[in-house]
Amino acid sequence: MAEPGVETRTRSSVITARATASFEPVGRSVAAARAFVRDTLQGWGHPELVDDAVVLTSELVTNAVIHAGTSAEVLCLRSDDSIRVEVADRYPEREIPVQAGGRSLANPDRENGRGLLLCAALAHRWGVDYTPTRKHVWFHLDLARRPVGTRSAGPVLPEALLPVTDSRVRVAVVQIDRGGAISAWNEDAGELFGYTSDQVTGKPLGDLAAWPHTPGIGTGLAEALRLSRWEGSYGIRCSDGRVIPVYAAHLRVRDAQGEPSTVCLLVREHERAVLQTPQRPAAEPGSESRTTDPFEVFIGSPAPDDLDGLLQRTVERARDMLDGDAAFLLLATDDETELEVRATTGLPAARQRFARVPVETGASRYGSARMPAVHEDLAAVPGAVPLLEGTGMRSVVTVPLKVEGRLTGSLGVAAEAANRYSNEEALRLQFAADRIALAVESARLGELERLRRGSLSFLVEASDLLAGTLDRDQTLALMAQMTVPTLATWCAVYTIADQASDPYLSYVLHEDEDRIDGLKDLLSSISPPDPVPTPGARVWTAPGEAAQRAAVTASVRALDHPTSPLSSGIDSTLATASTVAGETVVLPLVARNRVIGMLTLGRPSEDHFRQEILELAEDLSRRAALALDNARLYSERVAISQSLQRSLLPPGLPDIPGVEVDVIYRAAGEGNEVGGDFYDLFPIRDGAYGFAIGDVCGTGPEAAAVTGLARHALRLLAREGFGGPAVLERLNAAILDEGARSRFLTLLYGEMRPQDDGSAILKVVCAGHPLPLRLRPDGSVSPAAEPQPLLGVMEDLELYEETVTLDPGDVLLCVTDGVTERREGTRMLGDDGLAEVLKTCTGLTAGAVASRVLRAVERFAQAPASDDMAILAMRLREPDDR
Repeated sequence: MAEPGVETRTRSSVITARATASFEPVGRSVAAARAFVRDTLQGWGHPELVDDAVVLTSELVTNAVIHAGTSAEVLCLRSDDSIRVEVADRYPEREIPVQAGGRSLANPDRENGRGLLLCAALAHRWGVDYTPTRKHVWFHLDLARRPVGTRSAGPVLPEALLPVTDSRVRVAVVQIDRGGAISAWNEDAGELFGYTSDQVTGKPLGDLAAWPHTPGIGTGLAEALRLSRWEGSYGIRCSDGRVIPVYAAHLRVRDAQGEPSTVCLLVREHERAVLQTPQRPAAEPGSESRTTDPFEVFIGSPAPDDLDGLLQRTVERARDMLDGDAAFLLLATDDETELEVRATTGLPAARQRFARVPVETGASRYGSARMPAVHEDLAAVPGAVPLLEGTGMRSVVTVPLKVEGRLTGSLGVAAEAANRYSNEEALRLQFAADRIALAVESARLGELERLRRGSLSFLVEASDLLAGTLDRDQTLALMAQMTVPTLATWCAVYTIADQASDPYLSYVLHEDEDRIDGLKDLLSSISPPDPVPTPGARVWTAPGEAAQRAAVTASVRALDHPTSPLSSGIDSTLATASTVAGETVVLPLVARNRVIGMLTLGRPSEDHFRQEILELAEDLSRRAALALDNARLYSERVAISQSLQRSLLPPGLPDIPGVEVDVIYRAAGEGNEVGGDFYDLFPIRDGAYGFAIGDVCGTGPEAAAVTGLARHALRLLAREGFGGPAVLERLNAAILDEGARSRFLTLLYGEMRPQDDGSAILKVVCAGHPLPLRLRPDGSVSPAAEPQPLLGVMEDLELYEETVTLDPGDVLLCVTDGVTERREGTRMLGDDGLAEVLKTCTGLTAGAVASRVLRAVERFAQAPASDDMAILAMRLREPDDR
């Protein structure tokens, strides 16, 4: 069944090309179908039909996959005289709107039937075919008749209307491989950008491209390089550091082996006509007329699909319509109190973009953006239009953009001559503004939604990164790297140690690394911003003013003394001046009701921040401030903890005549320098030295507290003249006095008295500790003491002292159970394993013995040690060692 009066069969013609694709009933299929049709028609060489075909396909596929909930098949056919596109779905029960007796096909405000309405408006022929299981909607777009060999052509133009270029047009040809790296670079590219082929081959294009990016909005460079075709503008960073705007055309190709790459053609922005795809030609006289939309009449077809492109097209058409010298479009804030500059032509756009002006600038109706206004001579009313101050414009007409009575923006056209505009031009401009207001507001809301989604994703990622570190320097680096280049071109972080301290410049980052040093020198030479706790961004003009003064001074010096060495730095001075020539804002870093620093963001070339970016930066600054303060508190507590822990270690090892001593200590736990294991070696009286090595139950700060008690008590009691058993019995009583905080303790304590013949007499008490091992020069190993009860368990403790004589060349090794209880699965090093390791240390120094034991312990198991370890090695020197 087909709709009466609508053709359902194709004309007799030969099919010269065919492409088909299927799409699942999900929302993303609509975009995929659009891309399929666009790529197909562009590949066939018919870009003038792409826009109409994409619009129709989008609506028909939406009906199938969204409203009908079925899969859709899209078929593209090319014949000698037309393009046919078919969209088929599996929901044949639906009926099409019947056109009869003045009834319209569909209401454009309703979802159902809108695709067929568009078919009637845009297609040369269309129809619907039904089968028992499927429904096909098809449309034909006729191909324009062209002379043989001509793909597209434009009219003959007067020479004055031809595009302007340099005397020699240079087209850079750059080929990008699958990974995004430059694989080919022609001579014109070298002339335009200053790099030789050898300098750039193999480097990512992203290293040179200054790609405009806003979170959640727009296509990224990597995405653009993967598209089959792409045209647009971006910047290329030259070898001298300048970024020049270029217009580029990308084409995705593959070689004979099937390897894909992207060929990029680039020209200077003002020569974009060399590469820019021409707009669709106007209909030929006598061709079939179709319904025209007032919006398309003003904007032109195809209409840009992004907000910035739509706004820029609007101001250009408005300027041309009224034969003006400049035009501008401003969008209203949510509260309708301010207007934000979003698009200009004929004005210094870089300086004005995202600048804000009040909606009400005066008491009269001419001072309000809510009403149309004509200013015949701005010289007579200075300040009437703040945006045009200092631009040389004399007359201007402005009209509001309104949607449902709400002010959404303002459109204006200006001329350098006075008395150019009257109420008639205002009416014409208002009519055009009414046509595009709804489309602009819809695009703005879409952009805002994408920006909010991108901002949310950005903040989530930022929070994760900031929460992942407690290092202050790393937190500062993360703050800067998250803002550049996503939010700003450069950033600086000032920190404030305490309320009595001045702000300190802690970190500086610029998207161009070559400009970081100059920017840091500039910021260091001026006073930091005031630490105001008021939330929100505030403008800081000091960097721009200081850079401008430095640039003027350098320029004058270079003119007066061109050969002076002082004039050689003018390039870097001017580069720094351009870096901070845009808007600079300061956001306070407030944590726990105290200003701990400032986050400074900057734009180059007199650019302004858009309000959404400032709001995102404010959210980021709150998270960053808390992370920075957490890092500060953590660093302070770690410093205090480490200072206290170091006080528990011996300040140094004494020199014992005729004895080599070495100690290795490893505390378990991150950030712990001292744990439950401890050691000490100290002089008691003339010729006598005390040594101890012990292990408190557990690890960490709690065990370290008992460690400090034991070490200091040992020194005090030994120097009071008590013998080994008496020292340990009194220490046992002190530990038990700690009550619930007490912990049992294993301890090896001894006194060493070197003799004149090179030997040494030891008196040793081993209270539950791993036995000390004695290594003789002949390689034999034996215990140097017997085990006795540990400390901190029983009140009535009876200990005894053993006397051992060490001969020259003997080694006494004392360790804690972190060494002997080293495990790997069911295996344990044990006392026997330690003795076997010690047997291999014959002839080694005390330091070498301790190091070999440590290596043996570490290699015994793959996992890191989970217990504290202390190794004390003492060796009596032999006569030939002295």
